[in-house]
Amino acid sequence: MLEKPCCRPVDNTSGPGTVPLGGRTAVMATMLLFAYNGLTMGAFAGSLASLKELFTLSALQVSGLLVASGVMATLAMQVCGRLADRMGARLFALVGIWPLVIGTLTLALAPSYPVLLLGAALLGLGNGALDVSMNAIAVQVERARPRPIMSFFHGLWSAGNLSGSGALALFAALTTLAAGRVLQSVLFGIAALGVAAFLVARRITPQTETVAQVSDDGTKLKLPPAIYLLGLMALAFGLGEGSAFDWSGIHVTQVAAVEPTQGALAVTALAFAITVIRLTGDLIVAKFGRRLVVRTGAALAIIGYLIAGFGSGFWLLVSAWALVGLGMGVVAPQVYAIAGHTGGGRGLAVVVTFGYAVFLIGPAVLGALVTWLGVQHAMLVPGACMVGLLFLARILPEKGADPTL
Repeated sequence: MLEKPCCRPVDNTSGPGTVPLGGRTAVMATMLLFAYNGLTMGAFAGSLASLKELFTLSALQVSGLLVASGVMATLAMQVCGRLADRMGARLFALVGIWPLVIGTLTLALAPSYPVLLLGAALLGLGNGALDVSMNAIAVQVERARPRPIMSFFHGLWSAGNLSGSGALALFAALTTLAAGRVLQSVLFGIAALGVAAFLVARRITPQTETVAQVSDDGTKLKLPPAIYLLGLMALAFGLGEGSAFDWSGIHVTQVAAVEPTQGALAVTALAFAITVIRLTGDLIVAKFGRRLVVRTGAALAIIGYLIAGFGSGFWLLVSAWALVGLGMGVVAPQVYAIAGHTGGGRGLAVVVTFGYAVFLIGPAVLGALVTWLGVQHAMLVPGACMVGLLFLARILPEKGADPTL
């Protein structure tokens, strides 16, 4: 029998941010936070190839940028998740925008690798603070509304991520500027959007209810065991999604024997499928419930990974990655939503950190398996992890049930 939630909502909606959590304005504010976070981190990912060339970075130095960002994000998630329970998530969502803005400008103006590391660390700090805070806000907005909306918010993050990563390529195609100037122009533009996002978010972002840290008798409330089961689910989908993004293009290029530019279509198909299913997934969740949706998503991802592991032919493999995207895209929003409903910002921080850490580390581990098993058969490993989701999904609520475990 699972413990009851550790969280007791306490009214904390006086003063700044008195926007009703269930209203349209709160939804718009949450949409803005998710979209800007996705845009900035997509631009960071898209800029890595340009930074590698401009600064003649080694693969190890590029990894250093990712590690700096990942470590700072993980620390910020843990700190801000706990403080958001005590003080409300609004403050940390707004504060989290500024390291993203400053980090983006730092990358644009960096004269050397140490400054690039600083920029990556600032981006990680902002990403961690904003990620856990905006999810905490999203959970309470969803709770105050009649139907699920978490998947839609994550869909906007994915759409922003696609826009940020594609902005460099699009701007480069439309101008004759040198690569360095293209990179600077795009990063300056995204930083400016961050300032605008802050000014708007400051006016419309709702204050969330605080969450009790101790029981009535003064005992510190513990996270329920369900949070750690949700963390295991985050490990599974983090590995599946991270491996798909990092290895799908290489997989199709090598297995189908096509040019890298063609193989990149697998990444595009994957990202497009994730974005579409997240933008529409709430309707599916409302009709069938979170448990069935997650199990179906995991099954689709398993089928996609099986085709990737044994199939051949360019379009079949691209379709396999699109299938992985359709399956994986619906899983994370549901797990994060239940984590927030059950454990508040503290529980959400734990689960998000599980997923984020394996999203960063898992693909590197898979790289070692690629050397041993080959790129095609190595894709069966994340597929096998998806099997665990089929069983772990039984802890999720069925249609119409209380979202708190």
